[in-house]
Amino acid sequence: MATKLLLTFAICRLIVTVGLTLDPTELLLLGVDAQLSVDPTDVKAASLDFGLLTGAQPPLAVMHPASSQDVAQLVKAAYGSNFGFTVSARGHGHSINGQAQTANGVVVQMSGSIGGSGVASGRKPPHPRVWPQERFVDVWGGELWIDVLRSTLQHGLAPKSWTDYLYLSVGGTLSNAGISGQAFNHGPQISNVHELDVVTGKGELLTCSEEQNSEMFHAVLGGLGQFGIITRARISLEPAPQRVRWIRVLYSNFSTFTRDQEYLISLHEQPASQKFDYVEGFVIVDEGLINNWRSSFFSPHNPVKISSLEPNGGVLYCLEIAKNYHESTASTIDQEVESLLKKLNFIPASVFTTDMPYVDFLDRVHKAELKLRSKGLWEVPHPWLNLFVPKSKIADFDKGVFKGILGNKTSGPILIYPMNKNKWDHRSSAVTPDEDVFYLVALLRSALDNGEETHSLEYLTNQNRQILRFCDEAGITVKQYLPHYKTHQEWVDHFGNKWDRFYRLKMEFDPRHILASGQQIFTPTNMASWQ
Repeated sequence: MATKLLLTFAICRLIVTVGLTLDPTELLLLGVDAQLSVDPTDVKAASLDFGLLTGAQPPLAVMHPASSQDVAQLVKAAYGSNFGFTVSARGHGHSINGQAQTANGVVVQMSGSIGGSGVASGRKPPHPRVWPQERFVDVWGGELWIDVLRSTLQHGLAPKSWTDYLYLSVGGTLSNAGISGQAFNHGPQISNVHELDVVTGKGELLTCSEEQNSEMFHAVLGGLGQFGIITRARISLEPAPQRVRWIRVLYSNFSTFTRDQEYLISLHEQPASQKFDYVEGFVIVDEGLINNWRSSFFSPHNPVKISSLEPNGGVLYCLEIAKNYHESTASTIDQEVESLLKKLNFIPASVFTTDMPYVDFLDRVHKAELKLRSKGLWEVPHPWLNLFVPKSKIADFDKGVFKGILGNKTSGPILIYPMNKNKWDHRSSAVTPDEDVFYLVALLRSALDNGEETHSLEYLTNQNRQILRFCDEAGITVKQYLPHYKTHQEWVDHFGNKWDRFYRLKMEFDPRHILASGQQIFTPTNMASWQ
């Protein structure tokens, strides 16, 4: 009773504060009050995200579900509410522009406890269940990929496709795409899913796959949370490697760099011994960056000097490649790597190689995170911009952005690597350029209050706008990855020929626009306007 009184009082206070018309007893009548929290620590954490760009948006309450049924019960109550409230699923809070936030409803905290109260009932979501013979794993939608990896490795297995950072939720990455250097070979993470359990915007719990509720299955993958909340995913597995040979080589000529990248991803159908397992790259416009970011890769006793490598236009390009192997095949790894490197045209004597356990390679960005946290540089604004650029325009992008707009200063890594479109299922909601090969360009920059204008949030935000404006004026038809738009027409243009289906399925599965309102694609409706 004390818990219910506290919840009622806190929600009433929030309603007065934000001027909502939701009857707080509706939340109490759900019968899941033990999982509903109004603890200030929980609410504050759920009101923020990694981007720190939108400002705090405190929800009415935070739910800590222990099952798909808990989520379904909450969404069903929202759907049938006389007043209406929104529901936003939140994983590890790694969104950039408030996509998992809602100021007018309940945040469903899918990934563990973010605050002080946690799950009062002691109930927890199911642990990953590995099926070794079938080579798949069933995981809770809020499971972090690092924990999926730990669970599957106990059976000598691992997922095929990854993100660079593993402390992201399964449901979160599958709602976007989930990409890293393996995508050229295995496709994005959404191309490696067998089955999903999804709670729709009506509170219905659906199991969907290629064979069952297939339209919903494909719509949810890359669907930005608009059709349902992923509560379970069945992920494809493969035998896990034991070690990784991780290599970086440098280029001063952009066309040579991209030609080599495109050659390497064209080998995706070749036997494992005749291709790399991971192909990425990054742009170096700032000498300090290559010697500080993930600095453990390069020796501090032998720092890379951009000026000594005669970069074209003041810019260098780093090809980052990796080859997985088992200790039983270690005798052949050198020969396989050497054979592949001989076909590339990087700067001689610019080969940097390291060898490490497979887990350490996959979890490499987390080590950088810990360093940044220790320096107070992690919880800062992140005006990230992720773009898919068609192959035919990548040279124009290089000339206008890397050698133009960016200048010689940046405040974070700039990734660039190509992917094969035929590894993406066109039936998913994810949007890519209409060419067989396209590039990810990810400007992963941090805004720092260090007195340097080029590191300020205002400067970086304006520079992002300048980049998008340049692409528009130069006829470079980019597609945003992890998209963020402010107008209806921008969203229609983003989805292109997928918009009609996207809209139709939204009306079918979330007609009141309850879910993922932070994406700002659809405006939530109250009962009066809905009827």
